[in-house]
Amino acid sequence: MDTLFVSCPSTGRNGREPLGVGNRNSLEPARRIRNSSTVVMHANQLRVPIETVRHLVDRQFPEWIDLPIEPVKSHGTVNAIFRIGERLAARFPLQPGDPRTMRRQLEAEARAARELLRHSPVPTPEPIAIGDSGAGYPLPWSVQTWLPGTVAADADPGESVEFAHDLATFIQAVRAIDARGRVFDGPGRGGDLRSHDVWVDTCLQRSGHLLHVARLRDMWAALRTTPRTVPDDVMTHGDLVPGNVLVSHGRLAGVLDVGGLGPADSALDLVCAWHLLETTPRQVLRDDLDCDDTEWARGMAWAFEQALGAVWYYERSNSTMSRMGRRTLDRIVADESSG
Repeated sequence: MDTLFVSCPSTGRNGREPLGVGNRNSLEPARRIRNSSTVVMHANQLRVPIETVRHLVDRQFPEWIDLPIEPVKSHGTVNAIFRIGERLAARFPLQPGDPRTMRRQLEAEARAARELLRHSPVPTPEPIAIGDSGAGYPLPWSVQTWLPGTVAADADPGESVEFAHDLATFIQAVRAIDARGRVFDGPGRGGDLRSHDVWVDTCLQRSGHLLHVARLRDMWAALRTTPRTVPDDVMTHGDLVPGNVLVSHGRLAGVLDVGGLGPADSALDLVCAWHLLETTPRQVLRDDLDCDDTEWARGMAWAFEQALGAVWYYERSNSTMSRMGRRTLDRIVADESSG
């Protein structure tokens, strides 16, 4: 199965501003709407009919006029995805915004993607073009290369020790990228854990029918104060969730949604330990990265914050994301109990 550059919930991009889960501007999730080419997950979500995509591609990129276009089913929450021929994928942002701001964001994501492409030990998407608004669609949109593989959400690699080694190698390669004086400067994941208190409290209030809220509240109270052991920001992918990781034969085949590459807490990419791995491979990842107890706990805290939002926000609109959040929390609770 082929898959592509997809986006997942609460993705912190270019300053780690949360999109989807954790969007402080619209905390009400939308319910699933049937008979729609794109599942509606957010209030005021934009519609992207395939006819609109065909028109925009043909008018703006006539060299692709003969290539077939088809919508792609994905678990992503930020973009509608369409495949163009065999080698390309177009991404259309789903949430309204200022077109000039969106263009700057897409340009920043493309720069980040090119930077990672030079350093990643596994394939990552290459940015190809940025399209303009038109035909009723109000925002710029982007085109990247299509990568072969199956997203981890559809081919669970959680028991694979080899996959854990591969993840560690990727994280090490990202951390080794020169930050060139850049530091974390956004409101999303990657800075001060305590800045997420209001969001976590909102999630807990919305999750009473889904989760053991009292226990999770106590866990956050302990996790939120975990100090940093690496004071300087390092380069991070920022969103290593199952929908952003490609798998082939139990190995890491590629990493997607790379536009959020940027400086942050070194523990941020450790979220993959709980989003993607079972107990033994999780320990392999920790050993490969030589994490002490404190850095490991901070990684757990970032995974906790992300997973907690996914459970309730996508309960009715994206069951895959909701289940991912619940499984991550189950792994975190189990680790805490065994520790």
